[in-house]
Amino acid sequence: MTSALFTPVQVGASMLQSRMVMAPLTRNRAPGQLPNALMATYYAQRANPQTGAALIISEATPVCAQGHGYADTPGIHTHEQIAAWRPITDAVHAQGGLIYCQLWHVGRISHTSLQPGGAQPVAPSAVRAQGKTVLIEDGVPKFVDVSEPRALTQDELPGVIEQYVSGAKNAIAAGFDGVEIHGANGYLIDQFLRKGSNLRTDDWGGSIANRTRFLQAVCVGVCEAIGAQRVGLRLSPVTNSNDALDDEPQALFEHAAQSLGADARTQGMAFLHLIEGATGADREFNQGAAPFDYRAMRKAWREAGATGAWMVNNSYTLDLSEAALANGADLVAWGRPFIANPDLATRLKTNQPLAQVVRATLYGGGAAGYTDYASLAPLVD
Repeated sequence: MTSALFTPVQVGASMLQSRMVMAPLTRNRAPGQLPNALMATYYAQRANPQTGAALIISEATPVCAQGHGYADTPGIHTHEQIAAWRPITDAVHAQGGLIYCQLWHVGRISHTSLQPGGAQPVAPSAVRAQGKTVLIEDGVPKFVDVSEPRALTQDELPGVIEQYVSGAKNAIAAGFDGVEIHGANGYLIDQFLRKGSNLRTDDWGGSIANRTRFLQAVCVGVCEAIGAQRVGLRLSPVTNSNDALDDEPQALFEHAAQSLGADARTQGMAFLHLIEGATGADREFNQGAAPFDYRAMRKAWREAGATGAWMVNNSYTLDLSEAALANGADLVAWGRPFIANPDLATRLKTNQPLAQVVRATLYGGGAAGYTDYASLAPLVD
């Protein structure tokens, strides 16, 4: 079919064969925090750019031991993890695909049982989130309240920023084509951004300029380490995930976008990935306030000097994708549809019905609900 979604586009250092991206999806199938062969099968099934995604963004991947907050999530902070990711990136490349590693630090969205030595999770401020995390007991996922965090000291912050930088370097060593910095959904970077979780009175809190300082520092460090054209960023201006609260999201995220676009070290980033509204919910959701103006945010980013792609995300259909691309978006990210439809592009191209996700197998477990979803016969050119 003729569709803008299936046309090529240059994104940073990579030429994508379509504008269809597989969004990061946490699946809790890495016991011991190690990537494994089952994951290689899962990603390879979705990696052919003709039938699946032109670019895969990996599941959220902690950059340090302290950054883990959910059971059985794969890290990118040890030599063993780097080596274990290599067969996965090789499997994606063998299908002609590209894959970025999503760099993650959960901050306060964790549990003491997942922290080194059973310590408290860390956060901008000692404010406990109204949220839950996932533990796995006897192979069964269990949702539990997150633990009380402690506030990071000023002296600790350069080291945390360096953990993102180290994670980016490790990702390239593991064969990833680039990285996406996870700045969304109420995790550590987002916690610094928002008034509800950042009560600091030093240079890292208070004003919008101060609350965006941590985000800017992480992006600068990662871009300088591996090249801005291999770096993307995910943001979620109006989500309520993980108790992410702020009463001025428009001003906050326009400032963040403008700052990244104006800084010569970050203006060449590969893409900015926007979750519109609340994940899986109304795209206009904005905590009861006026709808968020994404066009104004994109304008602030572009006019400041940014050259990367603008990626949209949240319950997109083919028709909505076409409309978004016609109105200035460059890429469309698809999340849950890729879980049950490894050949999602084929199904969209041929107007085939989409298989539905089995919710009981979303988190944890083995092949069931992970690598056993059926694909249609491949397209014949």
